Amino acid sequence: MRTTTDIGGWAEEIAAEYLINNDWQIVERNWRWKKLGEIDIIATDADTIVFVEVRHRTSTAYGTPEASIGPAKVGKLRRTATMYLTVGNLHKHPCRFDVIAVDLVGGEVVLRHYRNAI
Repeated sequence: MRTTTDIGGWAEEIAAEYLINNDWQIVERNWRWKKLGEIDIIATDADTIVFVEVRHRTSTAYGTPEASIGPAKVGKLRRTATMYLTVGNLHKHPCRFDVIAVDLVGGEVVLRHYRNAI
């Protein structure tokens, strides 16, 4: 039986493959800054740095994956992304936050990509 961590990794792999197939460059996966937080995928879409939050669900009992992103998570993502830009001296580059929702219900994979979601 797969753990939630295993399924989350699988969903992130699906999301990364989707981005690569759409001509994006993956720069980082699971980038962490100390205890501040983690960004699932950092990629470039043309000249834009994109911080991608991947959410998944294996059941519809608790709603959609994208609905699970609350204000606390948004704040953590913003702070972590700010550290990424600071550490890399990348503040002059355009950036945005996207969400990729992966439904893994009933053995079928359904992916939804939301640009500028956060």
